[in-house]
Amino acid sequence: MRALLQRVSRASVSVDGEVVGEIGPGLLIFVAAGKGDEPGDAATLAEKAAGLRIFPDAEGKSNLSLLDMGGSALVISQFTLYADCRRGRRPSFSDAADPMPAESLVQEFRGALDRLGVRTAAGRFAADMHVSLDNEGPFTIMLDTEVLSRPRRARGRDEHTSEC
Repeated sequence: MRALLQRVSRASVSVDGEVVGEIGPGLLIFVAAGKGDEPGDAATLAEKAAGLRIFPDAEGKSNLSLLDMGGSALVISQFTLYADCRRGRRPSFSDAADPMPAESLVQEFRGALDRLGVRTAAGRFAADMHVSLDNEGPFTIMLDTEVLSRPRRARGRDEHTSEC
């Protein structure tokens, strides 16, 4: 699974002009399921997202997690996180999970956040959504369960990658 986290002061999502989800300070989380992802991947992703220390403390340092600061999460299903743009000009989404298992995994991700104590709101799966946000920072992080499951390795001087 993949998630794109954006620290926000507020965010909302509308479908057909009706607000279906909104939050105050917290995280806007675009989440996608890939082929072969399982419910355990949703729980792993939720634990990482809720526990990342990316919110400012009283001194302005990024020392607080979503749980620490009592923030909320707006969860938006976003299969396009699996876009493969290596060939041509039209992205391929063949690595994204089919709709039924993807919807279940996105719901499992939201449920895992709820069980951790994070208040959540959500968009509507497979709907044409309009997302509005006030980015805080801006602070944006990509998480991928495939990357999270790899052992951390020492980095050479010339290797500059960012993997959370």
